[in-house]
Amino acid sequence: MGRLLAIDGLNIVRRVYEASPEPDSAEKADTALRHALSSFRTLITEHAPSHVLPAFDFGGATWRHDLYARYREGRAPMPEVLRERLPAFYDKLAGFGLRAVSVPEVEADDVIGTVVLRWLAEGRGEATVASTDKDLHGLIAHGAMVWDHFKSEWHDAPWVERKWGVPPEQLPDLLALMGDVTDSIPGVSKVGVKTAARLLRTYGSLDAIMAGAGILKDTLGETLRKEREMLYLSRQLVELKTDVRVGVTWNMLAWEK
Repeated sequence: MGRLLAIDGLNIVRRVYEASPEPDSAEKADTALRHALSSFRTLITEHAPSHVLPAFDFGGATWRHDLYARYREGRAPMPEVLRERLPAFYDKLAGFGLRAVSVPEVEADDVIGTVVLRWLAEGRGEATVASTDKDLHGLIAHGAMVWDHFKSEWHDAPWVERKWGVPPEQLPDLLALMGDVTDSIPGVSKVGVKTAARLLRTYGSLDAIMAGAGILKDTLGETLRKEREMLYLSRQLVELKTDVRVGVTWNMLAWEK
């Protein structure tokens, strides 16, 4: 059986870059990318994959922006000194035997979701996602595991329940209810993780919550009814797109030891 390692590339690159308090500069970018390349090597050494997917955001507008123009409006753009060095970084990955994958109009999360679910559906073996991204933890419901490279920590279904109060299969509904400030996803006003988890434990799903909202006489029920449209838009925004035309074959992702 094989072992797929899907790496959320910019999750590593940007966290390494932003860990330094130094102002933006070419030297800071070069140092960060050297450390990021070392992180990629460490991941492969630790996980001994048969296949590796290094996924990166293509940049620019995505299908989520088409749904909601304010998507990610509050997120700071990637520093230009870092962005302009990414093509050379991809070349270094290629020299190491890795094929960086980025697809226009979708995010790296969508590429990872598509490839991981396809891998698992075909019964090819284990799938590990190296990322700290909340959205990707929903893949645990389908049999994947998530690895936090920075904490050297496995995330599985019990970890998700301890962290967010719901199992992985309910995570998209939870994120839709509570929103995500980082990505400017609105969610429902004044609904945080505890209230969202309580609603899902009580009703089981977003649709069931909204079906019961009509009989809730408190402020929460009123808010849910009033913001129904924005809630379902938020649910679309947090959902991984899993039918991306990735443009690579398993052979292209095979890792040669």
